[in-house]
Parts: sequence; C-alpha cells; structure tokens
Amino acid sequence: MHTQTLTKWQHNHDFAFIHEKGEKRTKQVLTLTVLTMIVEIVAGTAFGSMALLADGWHMGTHSAAFAITIFAYQYSRRHAGSREFTFGTGKVSVLGGFSSAVALAIVAVIMGFESVQRIFEPHEIRFNQAIAVAFLGLSVNIISAFLLYGNHSHDHGHDHEHHHDHNLRGAYLHVIADAMTSVLAIVALFFGKYFGWNWLDPVMGIVGALVITHWSYGLLVETSAILLDKNISSTIIGEIQERIESSADNRISDIHVWKVGPNDYAAIVSLVTHYPENPEQYKKLLQDFSELSHITIEVNECKEDPCIDLK
Repeated sequence: MHTQTLTKWQHNHDFAFIHEKGEKRTKQVLTLTVLTMIVEIVAGTAFGSMALLADGWHMGTHSAAFAITIFAYQYSRRHAGSREFTFGTGKVSVLGGFSSAVALAIVAVIMGFESVQRIFEPHEIRFNQAIAVAFLGLSVNIISAFLLYGNHSHDHGHDHEHHHDHNLRGAYLHVIADAMTSVLAIVALFFGKYFGWNWLDPVMGIVGALVITHWSYGLLVETSAILLDKNISSTIIGEIQERIESSADNRISDIHVWKVGPNDYAAIVSLVTHYPENPEQYKKLLQDFSELSHITIEVNECKEDPCIDLK
C-alpha cells in the first residue's frame, strides 16, 4: 500500500497560451474593421470601384476571422485545465490560425472571380469619392497593424525553433492583407482618374487575390502541420538522440516529438540499454531542450548479450 501521494510524479498537462493583451487588441481591431467594412462596401457599390468593393468584402471576411480569433482565446481560457483535453487547449489557437487561413483563401477566390468579371464588364467609377474612402480604409489598416504588431510572435525557445501564437498571427496577416488591398485600390484609382486606366482597377484586384493566396497557403501549411502532429525538425530530433546515446550504451529505438501548444512540445522516447537507470536520469539529459514540456521515457533492458547491435 502506498504511503505517499502521487503529486511528486504528476504535473500540469495544459499547454495553452492565453494572450490577454493580444485578445484585447484583437477586439479593438474587430470594431474598427467592421465599421470600415460597412463604409467601403457601401462606397464601393455607390461609386463603382471594384478595388474598393473588394477591399470591403475583404474586411468583411477578416471581421469573421477576428471573431474566430477572439473565440479561440475565450474557449482556451474557459477550458484551461479541463481533463477532456489530453494536452489542454494549446492547439485551439493553432486551429484559430488555420481557420483564418481558410478565410483568407475564400477572400482571394471571391476577389479574383469578381475582378476578372469586371475586366469584361467594366463599371463607371466615381474616382474622387472612391479614393477618399480607400484612404480611410488604409488609415484603419495602419492603426490596426500597430495594435497587433509585436504581439503576434513571442518568446524564443530552443535556438532552432521560434514560437508563435498562430491565432494572433492569423489576425495580423488579415490586417496586413487589408492594408495591401487598400494600397492597390488607391494606386488603381489614381491611375484611372489621371490616365484613364480604368482597367487597372480590376487588375489590382487580381494582384491582391494572388498575394493573399500566397499568405494563406503559408499559414495553412504551418498550422496544419501542427494540427496533424507533425514531428519537430529532424535536426532537433537528431540532437535529442545524440544527447541520450552519448550516455552509457543507450540506443534510441523509437522517438516522437510533436507540438502540443504554442510554446510546448511533447516527446515519447523509447530506448534500449544493458544498464537501465531511473527515467529521471534520462530526462536530465534533455533539460537543455526548453521546448520539451512533457517527456515520456520507455526503458527496455537488454537481458541477453548481445540483444542488439550497440556499436
């Protein structure tokens, strides 16, 4: 019968990162974006500018993405410590980033489709009014970018890895995409007004759609790899293996290292040795790997000589 509690051998499994400042700033950006979205959609429709209308639609989808970002933060906080999640709610923010990337892709498709249509069916553009609204949109984008800048990435762990709040990064990319489409709209409207290049308005819509697609793809690749428990880089896995195998006659037979939160990785290491030690001794070998927040060691003793090739 045990006479001690298990507290010594237990630890927290919640690796969620609650970015309170980022959440507050995102709420501010959401309010600004919704107001500007309404102005740009109404103005783009009234003044006949596809670039301005596309920017308004773009902001509309971004508003939904910001709402997802805020929901992810609140969900993580409410369920922090819940035993329903094996490693806590650390991946909720990653899922928020993935959702934002999907929203970006949808925006790009809508912008591209409508822009191509406007090339073949041009509309009359009221340049002065459209330019004024476009500058308003750009001003809001710049303010929003400053609100989020510096918060979308934080803390550097091991030298080989940079840790990101993918949820906030998705919101930040939406703001930058908004700013870019506003700039493209202004350029197109100026050239249309002074040089008669009305065709540039929908062309800029297409350019914006292509750039946004590129950003969306990058965020999708990064977040989906985490959601699918992709292993950490092979370089770090090699360093972990080298560190353990440099002690005694240890040999790693199986190893898995994957992300369980914005700043945290879990590792399962199976090793074989003639001289087994307490699992804590092997964990001490990995104490310099600060990104490893949860380590499980399986020790298999060689009882035959030789049971494996330990050269």
